[in-house]
Order: sequence, then C-alpha cells, then structure tokens
Amino acid sequence: MKIVSQVKLLPASTHDADALAATLRACNRAANAASEVAFAKGLKRRNVLQDAVYHRIRADFDLGAQAAVRTVKKVCDAYATLKANLRAGNCGPEGSKRRARAESRPIRFRETAAQPYDDRILTWNLDQQTVSIWTLAGRLKGVPFVCSSEALQLLACRKGESDLVMRDGMFFLIATIDIPEPPVSQPDGFLGVDFGIVNIATTSDGQVMSGRQVNRYRKRKRDLRSKLQKKRTTSAARVLVRQRRKEARYATQRNHIIAKKLVATAERTSRGIGLEDLTGIRQRVTAKKDQRARLSSWAFAQLGSFVEYKARRAGVPVVRVDPRNTSRQCSNCWHTHRSNRTDQARFVCKSCGTILHADHNGSRNIAHRADAVWQRGAVNRPRTA
Repeated sequence: MKIVSQVKLLPASTHDADALAATLRACNRAANAASEVAFAKGLKRRNVLQDAVYHRIRADFDLGAQAAVRTVKKVCDAYATLKANLRAGNCGPEGSKRRARAESRPIRFRETAAQPYDDRILTWNLDQQTVSIWTLAGRLKGVPFVCSSEALQLLACRKGESDLVMRDGMFFLIATIDIPEPPVSQPDGFLGVDFGIVNIATTSDGQVMSGRQVNRYRKRKRDLRSKLQKKRTTSAARVLVRQRRKEARYATQRNHIIAKKLVATAERTSRGIGLEDLTGIRQRVTAKKDQRARLSSWAFAQLGSFVEYKARRAGVPVVRVDPRNTSRQCSNCWHTHRSNRTDQARFVCKSCGTILHADHNGSRNIAHRADAVWQRGAVNRPRTA
C-alpha cells in the first residue's frame, strides 16, 4: 500500500530559502503557461503536450530538462483529476453547472503550489538526514531535514516522486512510501463505530470520544476570526494570516489520535471495524442556522479515511454499512421507531424498555450490520490470511 511521509527542510541560509521559493514560483508559472496551451488546443495527454510546450517553458522560465518534464506531467495529472472528479460529481443541475464552469477555463496553479521531484533532481541521504535538490540557482546539496523517527524509517521504502511544498514560509518534502500490505485477518466479530458531532466517535464497547474539546476550540477560533475581521487593521490581518489552518491542523491531529485508538482496539481484540457510510449526509440533513457551522466543519470523511488506511496497515478489515435507522433501532430487540430516541444522548426502546446512551446503541447496531455484511460476503471484502 502507498502512504505519504512529510519532512521539514531547514535551508542553511536565506539564499537557499529564496532559491527554493523562486523555483516553486517559476515551475507554477510554467505550469500555468502549459495549462493554457492544453486547454486551448485540447492537448491533455502528456507526450502530446510535452512536444508542444517543452522548449517554450524551458526558455521562458529557465527550467531544467527534468523540471520541465515534471511540470508538464503535473498539468496533465491535474486535468485527469478534474475530469474524474467531474464525472463522479456530475449529478443533477448543480453538477451540470459545476462541470460547465470547470470546462470553461484552464486550470490555474498557485505560485506556491506543490512541485513534484523525481530521483534525477532530488537525492535523499537518510544517514545524514539531508537532501540534494535542484533549484533555479543550481543544485543545493546537503540541505538538512527533520522528521520523526517513524517517518525516517518509512523513508527507507520511498518510491516514486516527492513533492516540494511551501507553507507559511516553511518548506516541506512529501514523499510517497510503498510498504507491504499485510493480509486481512479473519475477524472475530466487529467493533461498531458511530460518528457524530457532539461525540466524535462512540464504539460498541461503550467507549465515548467526546467532541466537546474540538467544538469549543472551533468556536473560539470562529469568534477570534470574526473579531479580527471587524477590526480591519494591518495588525489584525497579520494575526489572521498566522491563524490560518491552525483549526484544521488541530482537528486533523485529533482525528489521527482517535483513528489510532480505534484500530488498536480492533487489532487487540481480533475484530474488524464497522463504519457508517455517510456519503452525501450534508445534502440530506437540514441544519438550523446556529448549527450549520458545526455541521460543515464536521470532519467525518477524514476520520473515516484515517481509520481505513491505519486498518489496512494493521490487517484489520473495515466494512461500511447503511446508516439508516441506526439511531432509532433497538440493538437488543430490533424494534425501530423514531420515538425510541428521546433526545440527543438518550435511547429508550418502547418495546423492550432497553435504556442506553443513544450513540452507544447506534454503534452496536453498526457492529451487528457490519458482521452481517461480512458473513454474506462484502462486495469489497479483502483477501484474508
């Protein structure tokens, strides 16, 4: 399986940092020029587009041969991704409008957008934790990088391209890691996981991972942004820039921690993981005005993807189930009625009298459904050991 590992570059001088920044700007300007040709002439295939723009972008933007090749490939990959996304999301009038807007203009790249590097223009020295990287100012040798010990071990399995990224004046390399995927073990039951906003995740074992801390953090950040935007001063603008992405990074870290706990629990107890298939829930759910921000910032898709890739690394099967009525169905007698859930946190079965935490009851239903799907033979059922 393929995962990514991120390292932070530490340029030795301002000259080196300026060279990296100038290289990103030049590559992305060249990508914009190539994108305009690809859009105007319909040249979306790599070899055809490369014949049309290779010499021009090398001369106009002072790119090296391999940097120009990587830039053309980046443009072609962007158009291929756009086409796939439009095909997947072209549903109804809104999908048709999005498709029309996307097809009416060429793709544009930010000046600090990621630039792919291959082994000809980027060399790793893992023993000394340095890289040698091509720039417009020549090849920078011995540029140190820092990362965790786990990331350094993963880099030994690095394969393919690495992306140079600039964020908030700092430089990062994101490498693709190809590691062997263990066979999926035969599960002895399933750990059901109910995703929510008040409680980020609740397991069928009764473990509740509250979202109170994350929700309070998000509210504090929203209030701060609103306060700064009303000031309209230069200092307030600087603070807003510093605050960018902090909320997203915080939520991502929490999701990583929760996903790791869920996978570790399932692996320790030799079970699989059952998750709800929440695709399209934002379109199906109508939220009150004061709840829209919380619903739109709910990172359930990210948490689900983290659980899935960590489970694959551990050989733990993951099954997605239909979430319909999981919060209204009794996990003991299967009686289903909307009045069973008396409020957000309380479930009382009108048939058998079972009283449970509502999210715990829902996660138990998810576990039952995941086990049933697995026994029938899930469509995406992986190879078992």
